[in-house]
Order: sequence, then C-alpha cells, then structure tokens
Amino acid sequence: MKITSIHIGMKVRHPHHGEGIIKGIAEHTVDIQFEDSKRIVDPEASDLIASGTNAVVTNLEIPIHVLIDQVVGSVLREMGVEKTDVIVQKLAQRWQGGKMLLHPADVTLQAKEIPLQTFFHKIVMMRNNLRTLEQKINSSETLTAAEKFDCHQYITRCYGSMTTFNLLFKDKEDYF
Repeated sequence: MKITSIHIGMKVRHPHHGEGIIKGIAEHTVDIQFEDSKRIVDPEASDLIASGTNAVVTNLEIPIHVLIDQVVGSVLREMGVEKTDVIVQKLAQRWQGGKMLLHPADVTLQAKEIPLQTFFHKIVMMRNNLRTLEQKINSSETLTAAEKFDCHQYITRCYGSMTTFNLLFKDKEDYF
C-alpha cells in the first residue's frame, strides 16, 4: 500500500498483526494501533491493505458538493432528523453592523467586543438545536413519558430564558 493513500484514523489489515487503526504517519512508516500493541510499519513493504469500506468514484457527472448534499440529506432523513420549519434570515435592521461590548468588573481587564451578527447566529443555532433535541426526545423509544415531560420542562425554561433576545429578530414570528 502506498503511503500517499493512507490517512490518520484509517482502518488497515496487516498479514501478521490483523486489523488496526492508523494513528500517525511519517515519511516512510505509519504508526498502527493493533488490538494488542502499537507498531511502526512500512506500509509498502508489509503487504498492508485497507480494511473496511472503500469507495471509488469515477466519471462523476455532478459536482461533488451536490453528491455530498444528497448523501447527507439521505442520512439525515433516515435518522429522522428534520430541518427546522423556520429559518431565521435576518437580524433586525437597527442591529445590522452592531456590536456587543462586554466590560469586566475589573477595570484593569480589557473589554470584549462581539459583532451582533455573530451573537445572533449563535442564539439562532441554540434555538434550532433545542428544536432538534425536542424532536429526539419525542421520538425516543427508551425514555418514559415522565422522563420526556421532565426534559421538556428544561427545554421550556431554556426558551423562556432566551426570550430576552427577541429584540434582535427582524420578524416577530421568529421570536422564542
């Protein structure tokens, strides 16, 4: 096996030591963690072969990003992960280009300035992640009804805490 076709984390099979995982790569050798030990091996001289599933894509007639989008979308649908219904597009106009400035109580320490667009994006991500968490809780087959109720109570409290940030949203239908 050519060293140029090897990457860290790759599963390989050695004729004497069995299956292992590549942990490091040097110029002509690789560090492989086998079940019983870690060994340094010359992949070209040791009949090392790739283990696990490999794919070769030739004559691809669609852009690679389209293929990746299709595969990831299929996996997410199979897992039952749905897109959130509402995608918040805009920060309210009055906040565009704004900054949030945090001043520590200790005046000898430097203040921290954060673009509001960055902060807004993180708030929206938190909301979307809470919605995904709700979906996972609802679809869980291992949680009891009481456990689901308890989890939903915590999520509701998180939403309540986040209502402070409603003033950042352009449209009221995007509020928490």
